[in-house]
Amino acid sequence: MKTKNIIFSFVVTLALSLAACNDFLDIKPNNLITGSSLTADNLPSLTAPLYNRVWFDFNDKFYFGLGDGMSYNLYAPYSDYVYPFADLSVTGLTGPLVSAWASLYVVIQQSNKVIKSINESSASQEVKNQYIAEARFMRGTAYWYLASLWGNVIITEDPSPLTTNPIVNSNTQKDAFEFAIRDMEFAAKYLPETVGQAGRVNRYSAFGMLSRFYLAYSGFVASNYGENPNVGTRDENYLNLAKQAAKKVIEESSFALMDNYPDLFKIEYNNNSESMFAFQWVPGLNSSTGYGVINTHQAYFAYSSEITGDDAAWGDWTRCPYDMIKEYEKNDTIRRKATWMGYGDHYPEINKANGGITYNRNVSGNSSTTLNVKKGVTGSSKDNPAIGRMNSALDNYMLRLAEVYLNYAEAILGNATSTSDDMALKYFNDVRKRAGLPAKTSITWEDIRHERRVEFCMEGRYWYDLLSRAYYQQQEVINYIKNQNRGTITPYLFSAPNNLSIDPETDPGNRAVGEVTPAIFLLPYPESELIQNPKLADPPVPYTFTEDRITDLFD
Repeated sequence: MKTKNIIFSFVVTLALSLAACNDFLDIKPNNLITGSSLTADNLPSLTAPLYNRVWFDFNDKFYFGLGDGMSYNLYAPYSDYVYPFADLSVTGLTGPLVSAWASLYVVIQQSNKVIKSINESSASQEVKNQYIAEARFMRGTAYWYLASLWGNVIITEDPSPLTTNPIVNSNTQKDAFEFAIRDMEFAAKYLPETVGQAGRVNRYSAFGMLSRFYLAYSGFVASNYGENPNVGTRDENYLNLAKQAAKKVIEESSFALMDNYPDLFKIEYNNNSESMFAFQWVPGLNSSTGYGVINTHQAYFAYSSEITGDDAAWGDWTRCPYDMIKEYEKNDTIRRKATWMGYGDHYPEINKANGGITYNRNVSGNSSTTLNVKKGVTGSSKDNPAIGRMNSALDNYMLRLAEVYLNYAEAILGNATSTSDDMALKYFNDVRKRAGLPAKTSITWEDIRHERRVEFCMEGRYWYDLLSRAYYQQQEVINYIKNQNRGTITPYLFSAPNNLSIDPETDPGNRAVGEVTPAIFLLPYPESELIQNPKLADPPVPYTFTEDRITDLFD
């Protein structure tokens, strides 16, 4: 897609009939209403499209291809939306990369258009600030991903100027991170504490995102903005900000961990008490009637039409690598089963008419030689009328409370080797307790890394955790990636609940993978973007900020 088309797209979202769980999207859009004719009553419809369509191309394949494939939580040797990332062979021509870049700029430009329209409306300043904050939450999230993945990127707040001159320099990674943080701080200040419509973000959603942003940025700042990526410590000021932001969520918000981990990934629990920000997909549609506002993941993950009830089941070779399955502790069966299907696992919610489905794929004796994806796999329309062809109707988490708990624990750990701090242990162990695992009496960064990997596996998060560490412990992360078994397809045998062994009768397979160097921590620009805007290859320029940082969030 050409730069001009990417940067200046304004998404016109059709009116769609939605279920009550995301009824805020069931508002007639006001795309033709602009300027002073916009009233306070019109503003909710302006921000509603920011929860699905603009994110579709990011979510469709890149969400898990990059987040779980690049980190090697997932491999799919015949799926070009996974293996370039898992094999570390991604280029500027990799399809999901091109689509994700485009999608993130559509989010940004839709947000810019919304902000401009709101500022021109006749609503009160208080009401304007609330909905501008919602748009800035989305824009800040998009810029966080752009800065994390590509580094130097184009920062734009106005949807108009680049229309006449799209050939411009990028801005520095530092400024892109700073821009994202400023957007999210504005959201934290002006979003309401509670919202009347399930699925919309509130101020604690923004504080939760800030706990992530500050935590990652603490390493980036300490490294002198990437100049010394092996500095080994993080900036104490940003560690403290991360702790305060997480504490705000924990102590003041109404968010709460779900009691049952598998319920997090069932349609009937969309917008649950733990969900702080999730894409809102339209239930009851299929690929022919709702492409662009539906969740396509099940089609890529389901191993058989026995699950989907139709031909959209292409996930037989979308599998769990040995490097991932060995990460689970022996007793971590709740999270493993909710994420990966292994021999003997039974799922009563899938193929209900026949008493559920029991995984028995690729069997050797009393074990399976593979595990297929469960997270995101919900069944057929006969199991749930919200499901359609290529539409699992399951919201995709961008942030849930369990992450904030772990962010809080990590911020308290800070630059120490370990911590036995009561509050760090409480929230770290609350995550483990739900998984049926024993509490720890002290924790290290390695403990937190492990929990993040298994807790959020197949939620598109783990690569960003590795990036966050690489800002100040780059060589450690390089060594970690080198020690993953990406180039060796380890033949393993698995049976429920968590019985794992190496198959001595099968020779390991080999797969060519890219070289592990510091270059892997930034993605290449899409080739089409470089052609349309050659200045992307030039040195970046600083961004001129027009507002001061908000400094009273924690007063």
